This record gives sequence, structure tokens and C-alpha cells, in this order.
Amino acid sequence: MVQFQQGPLLSFAMPFFVYILYSKEIDKYYIGFTENVNERLKKHLANHRGFTGKAKDWEIKLIEEFPTKVEAMARESQLKRWKNRARLEVLINKTVG
Repeated sequence: MVQFQQGPLLSFAMPFFVYILYSKEIDKYYIGFTENVNERLKKHLANHRGFTGKAKDWEIKLIEEFPTKVEAMARESQLKRWKNRARLEVLINKTVG
């Protein structure tokens, strides 16, 4: 699992993050955005009825940082519009590898 540490609280806006999760159990990716990746992952792994509630083995595969919520939301929407697993995997492998 990728660990991300937040720095000290500064007087300007905190960054937002777009993340891609993967579940081997259901062989699916999930794309989202948040201000706190670790807390958001905990919510995905908790018992709930949403899409990520179908599995309990979600792993962070990619994190991208953006200075504003608007930019993070735009990137999340862009990735979701791809609807192409191979294209997501190329992005993940290019970033990680």
C-alpha cells in the first residue's frame, strides 16, 4: 500500500489527490479524488453498500496531486471517461515503473 504523509498545516489551500485503486478479488479499478488518501482508503475498505464495498482488498495503484479541487475533479472525470482498462494500466505502469 502507498503511504502518503501530509506536511504541516499551511496558510494556503491543501492539495487534492486523484487516486486509482485496484481489487484483485473482483479484478476492477476504482478512480476517485480526495484531500486525504489514507482516510479515504479506510472508508473504501470499511463495510458499506457502494461499489468499493464489494471487495476488501483495495490497493492504491496511483496517486496524482493537484493544487485545487477543480483540477482534481477534472482529472478524475478525464480518467473515468477513458473507460479503458489497458489505458489505465499503461498510466499506472508508466508512473510506478
